[in-house]
Amino acid sequence: MMNPALLVLADGRFPAGGHAHSGGAEAAVKAGRIRDSAGLAAFCAGRLHTAGLTAAALAAAAGGRIDPLDLDGAADARMPSPALRAASRRLGRQLIRAARTVWPDAALERLAAERPRGVHQPVVLGLTAAAAGLTPADAASAAAYESVSGPVTACVRLLGLDPFRATAVLAGLTAELAEVAARAGEAAAEAGATGDLDALPAASAPLLDLYAEQHAGWAVRLFAS
Repeated sequence: MMNPALLVLADGRFPAGGHAHSGGAEAAVKAGRIRDSAGLAAFCAGRLHTAGLTAAALAAAAGGRIDPLDLDGAADARMPSPALRAASRRLGRQLIRAARTVWPDAALERLAAERPRGVHQPVVLGLTAAAAGLTPADAASAAAYESVSGPVTACVRLLGLDPFRATAVLAGLTAELAEVAARAGEAAAEAGATGDLDALPAASAPLLDLYAEQHAGWAVRLFAS
């Protein structure tokens, strides 16, 4: 049976700041790569299998209690864009604040004390999942879902997209979400068993990096990233 804590953690209304970020969708809309629900579906699929897979594996590894500071370094190496690194750490700070209140945990307290300037969000997500009594597989699922739910929600605001069609895009990714979460969980288990963090995926999405840098320089924008 599903742990209800997973629903709380994956809920877009959880006060961790994710609603203020578009996951690259705002820049993709401006570049003309997302114009309708078909473009949104293509964008989300690409994001899921790259940035989403990487984040899901980091979250699963943290949920399996691999050293979060080591994972933070691994996350840093997988984000070439300074703007994306800054956004990820900012989201990590916001998530750990919420998590320490909702699910008090010694590991979260230690991490907050050791890295007051923030840890990458997927790492904090995995530790939060563990604090909530969730499994590494749950953490991977939450991270994978988050990687596409943010852009879907953002495009309703950015394009005035029909929310029914936007939700249909998200529902259409169900099988791929399960596949990505499973791959991420397997990679995290291997990293935990061998101690080799190179077992974690480092899927690349160069356009997301470029969009993040462009977006960070805009004087007017709707989303923080």
